[in-house]
Amino acid sequence: MRAVAGHGWEVDDIYAPYFVHGLEEVLGWRRSRLPVACFLGGAAGVVVAFWLQFWTTAQDWPINVGGRPWNSLPAFVPVAFESMVLLAGFGLVFAWLFRCRLYPGKTARLALPGATDDCFVVVLREATHARDVSEIISLVEACGATITEERTEEQQL
Repeated sequence: MRAVAGHGWEVDDIYAPYFVHGLEEVLGWRRSRLPVACFLGGAAGVVVAFWLQFWTTAQDWPINVGGRPWNSLPAFVPVAFESMVLLAGFGLVFAWLFRCRLYPGKTARLALPGATDDCFVVVLREATHARDVSEIISLVEACGATITEERTEEQQL
């Protein structure tokens, strides 16, 4: 892909049947912010769990069980941990679905039918100062491409 970029073309997207290390740099992606969503979900889980347990045991229905104080913090820790894990997972999944624009009813838009089954697909975008298309096609075929197609913006996904 560096050879194609050297000729003035940009790598728009890559479809692969499995994870390939280093594609983030080729596509120019930033580091993911999904860990932030996971942390915020976990923090919200801890806060909600501690608040709910304190409110129910010390304010809404204070019952003295075995001489224990109403706001017994060590008893709240297991529930707070579990709700932290639960809301961290939900936060991560929903942030990922939102970021990937995945929602019910969305149709798959692949560059080539069956693109991620058993082949790799590289989608290139022509830059403003790019050279001839036939030169890029011959360069990509020299790198081992088996199928090459030229599409305009209207023919794109």
